[in-house]
Amino acid sequence: MAKRIFMTQNVNRLVELAKKSDRKAQLALYDMYASKMLGVCQQYIRDKHFAEDTMLVAFHKALSNLKKYDPYGSFEGWLRRIMIRECISYLRVQKNKFDVVELEEYTFQNEFITIANEEDEVQQAINALPVGCKTVFNLFVVEGYSHKEIAVLLKVSVGTSKSQLAHAKKLLKCKLSHINENENGTR
Repeated sequence: MAKRIFMTQNVNRLVELAKKSDRKAQLALYDMYASKMLGVCQQYIRDKHFAEDTMLVAFHKALSNLKKYDPYGSFEGWLRRIMIRECISYLRVQKNKFDVVELEEYTFQNEFITIANEEDEVQQAINALPVGCKTVFNLFVVEGYSHKEIAVLLKVSVGTSKSQLAHAKKLLKCKLSHINENENGTR
């Protein structure tokens, strides 16, 4: 607990210095969060180089807009939201519209795939999803956004968000079904 309070105070001190264009403080914030924010960007953008570029643009926007940061909130959360918005902007530019997958509404119960050492395989399966499905899946499952929030953020209907998520779950279930078969010894 004491370490977390110290860390928060340290981050807030760095933010205050960075607001005054202190390059060392800006670099310290970048060093603190770059790898974690690159991970966030890679959840949305498959190509590592484009994810890095997008992260750098988002960091520049964050550092340029530090006056908008509320020091009573989480700096990491604020920075993460900027990263996600920048990734979505990048995806919009790359593909003016998401390919909307017309599907019947699928009813899925919350399914959690329990996997021991297959995390890389799961991440690869998520990365292989079509862009629209991957984006909605990450926003809903990983980031905890509601379908309504996703619809506003991506400028699509709530129904489109739901069908993209359903399609993503269906694709992941197919791609990862062999994991459950291996656990049951039926491969």
